[in-house]
Amino acid sequence: MATQENQNVIVMRHGDRLDNFEELWVMKAERPWDPPLHQDGKIRAFCTGQKIRSSIDFPIHRVFVSPFLRCVQTAAEVVRALCDVADHSGESNVLSSNSDSVIIDPSKVKVSIEYGLCEMLNLIAVRAAVAPKDGDFKFSISQYESELPAGTVDNTVEPVYKKLPEWEESLESARARYVEVVKALADKYPSENLLLVTHGEGIGSIFTELNKDATVLEVAYCGHLYAKRSIQSGENQSFTAGEFVYEKQTGIISAAK
Repeated sequence: MATQENQNVIVMRHGDRLDNFEELWVMKAERPWDPPLHQDGKIRAFCTGQKIRSSIDFPIHRVFVSPFLRCVQTAAEVVRALCDVADHSGESNVLSSNSDSVIIDPSKVKVSIEYGLCEMLNLIAVRAAVAPKDGDFKFSISQYESELPAGTVDNTVEPVYKKLPEWEESLESARARYVEVVKALADKYPSENLLLVTHGEGIGSIFTELNKDATVLEVAYCGHLYAKRSIQSGENQSFTAGEFVYEKQTGIISAAK
């Protein structure tokens, strides 16, 4: 017998990047193209995770994240908020900026790095002064997975993109990539709700895909959007999916085309 449910997807931009606060950081960085979060960014990410948890009426089952460090660190803070064993839903001061003392249940959410959610690999997004001369971004996935809360990483997941896109991809290709990857991840886990941590252009691409008459002017740090679609489950794990419908957003400034 077929059953119908909704699948929810949240797409989020990373938090405040360090090189926008400390200009000299790039001068001494081994990987100047891959800045970490500023402390303000970690606080913003954790608080955003708390706000999402307190405002949604569905569980987040999986988090997929761009391999760039600022996104991995953002995901780590959001996951801590989502997996906090304390239930703050009835508290008036639900928001805290400190994730250090949080005790988590790592079984609540599973996290995987997805190359297809990475930054646009061109000089529009990666500053020319810091871009790797050979186009090799040299990501150590195992090292970055160690940034995520213990017990939350799912190494069994096969990524949609097995490697990074080619350096100097076009804007159009990058936008199509973001749309493709979000749909592919949703189709791969149709019975699960997803949170995807990516970059500003990724958010803009998904927003305009869902709002054809809009153009995105700005995406704030940790800005995010909500979308959902109907999933009708059949026999032998088959399913029929409806089109994604835009629900709402936080931190996205748009205008009519």
